[in-house]
Amino acid sequence: MTDPLVRLRHDLHRHPDLSGNEGPTARRITAFLHECGPARIVDGLGGHGVAAIFEGPEDGLTVMFRAELDALPIQERGDIFHRSGREGVAHLCGHDGHMAILAGLARNLADDPPRAGRVILLFQPAEETGEGARAVLANPRFTPLRPDWAFALHNMPGLALGHLAVAAGPAACASVGLRLRLNGREAHAAQPETGQSPAPVLQQLLAWVQQFQPGQDGRLATLCHLNMGQPAFGIAPAQAELWITLRTITDPALDAFERELRGLTETLARQYRLDVRISRHDHFNASINDPAAAAIVARAAAKLDMPPGDFTLPMRASEDFGAFSATARTALFFLGAGLDVPSLHNPDYDFPDALIAPAVRLFRTILDECQQV
Repeated sequence: MTDPLVRLRHDLHRHPDLSGNEGPTARRITAFLHECGPARIVDGLGGHGVAAIFEGPEDGLTVMFRAELDALPIQERGDIFHRSGREGVAHLCGHDGHMAILAGLARNLADDPPRAGRVILLFQPAEETGEGARAVLANPRFTPLRPDWAFALHNMPGLALGHLAVAAGPAACASVGLRLRLNGREAHAAQPETGQSPAPVLQQLLAWVQQFQPGQDGRLATLCHLNMGQPAFGIAPAQAELWITLRTITDPALDAFERELRGLTETLARQYRLDVRISRHDHFNASINDPAAAAIVARAAAKLDMPPGDFTLPMRASEDFGAFSATARTALFFLGAGLDVPSLHNPDYDFPDALIAPAVRLFRTILDECQQV
């Protein structure tokens, strides 16, 4: 195999790193970027983030393209020669492909620098936990790099290979994980009334979760983990723990949804005389596409004869790219990975190498469109 971008993608796939521990991946990317001769490289952004800066000869706006560094804590099951070499860790969301695409844009910019302004290629850490984008934005070293325009793609199984989906407005849902811990008092199983069991609270919380199913009002609650009591038939339980993910189309709607669940949990805990602790995890902002940024992507795709994709927006899953919309005009779009392929986060998913070259051309055309605005 001679294509250096495909080789890079396969190397990244063999050596995945989890969120917050992407140092080896960042070093691989940095070594590749040095060969492309950017004006400078800034590392250590929000953890292990890396940014390559390419500058044009004239003043102009700053355009950023983003890819993700991290992999998933899932055992890969696919039968491919470049499968993950790390037990229980794998690139099953296609971030290896996203990095290869951005590396290809770096090579393109080395040969054909921007006419004006700056181009930032950001390889971002910790996307899978929702922490990375906000950590990059909070890093003082990123402040002078903050872009006027920011773009990111995500490969999408179930969408025809190479077809593109983009629109103004919501592109990916907001979400948050809530860990609910309930604590009462054990009792003999023959006298459960003498204790304080979390079971009635669990029953009502589970009924509440079941109200929110896909395709109803834009709100989705998913039970992800449940544990109660000890594995013994003689003891009525005292402790329980639930992990629930909440998902909405906008950030304000997510705030309201979270308040509703917290309020219900605290009310039930008081009713059944239980202590309750609630902690917040994996918070993702909604990704809301700026109309002008989405239009730039659509024009670029049309120039390259990329067919529009049949894909319902917003994507139900979350993507922390939305955090960049606080300071830039952003667009997140989706590039088809094929119709009859495993879904994202499936143990046998593998990013299609055929997407790399057209996605590089698309990113470059988006840049050219930005410089004409």
